[in-house]
Amino acid sequence: MRVSSGVAGFDDLVGGGLPGERLYVVCGPPGSGKTTFSAQFIAEGAADGDRCLFISMHESRADLERDMDAYDFGFAQALESGSVTFLDAFSSEGKRFFGMPGDRRDVNSVTNRISSFVESREIDRVVIDSTMLLRYLLDDTDNTLMRFLSALKRTSATTYLISEMTDPSAYADEHFLAHGVVFFHNYMEDDGMRRGLQVVKMRGADVDTDIQGLQFTSSGLVVGDGRPVTH
Repeated sequence: MRVSSGVAGFDDLVGGGLPGERLYVVCGPPGSGKTTFSAQFIAEGAADGDRCLFISMHESRADLERDMDAYDFGFAQALESGSVTFLDAFSSEGKRFFGMPGDRRDVNSVTNRISSFVESREIDRVVIDSTMLLRYLLDDTDNTLMRFLSALKRTSATTYLISEMTDPSAYADEHFLAHGVVFFHNYMEDDGMRRGLQVVKMRGADVDTDIQGLQFTSSGLVVGDGRPVTH
């Protein structure tokens, strides 16, 4: 089963869409497009009738909706469609779901809450923003995050895990565990800031791993013209 990302040009890089029911790490420096990429994934799912879950610790629903209002891929409509559950970890609803701020939760409790929610609601698409959220919710033991992600991988959802990362060679445990890793690049050239996207890893798909041009347009992110960006 292939799942469309909702990002023009991206599905072609991964053989016609993402292999479904898998875990993908979406990583890169701040401001590189990770959240927009994930919002397009959710909007595409809602348009297709998928049930979606967006968990955030960085943005409230209102703030994220306002940020995405500059684009016409329909994120606000997706949130209003009834197909998307948005959980802000610091809202009253999020605190009831995850626990109070600063209160480290037992990994089994958080894992069971989220995986049970995904399975009981038959969620098709999940976005978790970000690994900082998981480290806030879980305890500090070495294998806690891995146990959580392993449980999430066993659900039937296709999941994006957003990770702040500035060095594409500095892999963390979640990058090895994930089925796929998509890295966003910001870099300077003579004419100013350039953006790029690179599929570093994608199990089960024949992928183009070169850095591709990336643009912010009125339609959201667009993966360039198919020509690799070199720098």
